[in-house]
Amino acid sequence: MEIPIRVRISNRHVHLTKEVYEKLFDKEIEIKNDLSQTGEFAAFNTLTIKNSEKEIPNVRIVGPFRPYNQIEISKRDARILGLNPPVRRSGDLKDSLEITLKTEKATVKVKGLILANRHIHMNEIDALKLGVRDKDMLQVIINNERSGILDAEVKVTPKGVLEFHIDTDEANAFLLEDYDEVTLKI
Repeated sequence: MEIPIRVRISNRHVHLTKEVYEKLFDKEIEIKNDLSQTGEFAAFNTLTIKNSEKEIPNVRIVGPFRPYNQIEISKRDARILGLNPPVRRSGDLKDSLEITLKTEKATVKVKGLILANRHIHMNEIDALKLGVRDKDMLQVIINNERSGILDAEVKVTPKGVLEFHIDTDEANAFLLEDYDEVTLKI
């Protein structure tokens, strides 16, 4: 079976615990805009991620608060920082790297730097209809000037919205734009 699916491109961002957020900021987190995944939002709040002398400023915080700190970057970002973080599913921080988070208020070191694995969001109803389970691997077919087939992991959550998430490096390599349509092969 093949079905169309919308592409969402994920730029570098940070998920924080409330405790770490409060160390870095004196004000409440401010919602800039809701994201397509129900209940998630991009905050106005940004910070700098830093490794020794190399840094990337204006990294967006994505809420709501999580029970762990996770910093998602692209391979290009990792090269800028001189680091080699592992590719991981969101929430899997095994072997993740330590990085410094910096704001005007404070500097905090946290472990949780990863390259996020490409994935397909969906809810339980979508998964049942498609006959797939959380962590299944599916193929995403891209038909454009840079055609290709990518493996992507299924991520089933109660409020998941059916979408294919890919980072900026991979999107650029396949000439994909936010909201493009690709084909999900099941």
